[in-house]
Amino acid sequence: MARVWHGPGSAARENKFKLGHYPIVVGIAEIFNPGASAQQWAAEMTGGSPQHGRDVIPYYGCSTCHTIPGIRPARGLVGPPLEGVADRMYIAGALPNNPDNLIRWIRGPRDINPKTDMPNMSVTESDARDIAAYLLTLR
Repeated sequence: MARVWHGPGSAARENKFKLGHYPIVVGIAEIFNPGASAQQWAAEMTGGSPQHGRDVIPYYGCSTCHTIPGIRPARGLVGPPLEGVADRMYIAGALPNNPDNLIRWIRGPRDINPKTDMPNMSVTESDARDIAAYLLTLR
């Protein structure tokens, strides 16, 4: 029997997790590995690679506007700092923060909010999954 997993967090020892209001049914691997890391969880939820996401963030110029932990030099002051983005309830102040919405936002922010200052950087689907996986490790 699989547990419902709400994302990694401090309540791990109680087998209760959360990422906003995005419940996830955990497969057999999590049952046998209840201490799954944030990187494992992010990869499973996005279908992406956190390490590759970290590597491609500079290519898309994200650090021009954002401060992003683990990315050098990422000290942008135009967009919000992305430290702790995984724990936020909303993306861009309105979109519920879950892996699918984060990927959508990364790929086409102006499709979601035409008045946003965040430009469409033509991020590929695969790279958006990887970037989202990396961002979801930032707690």
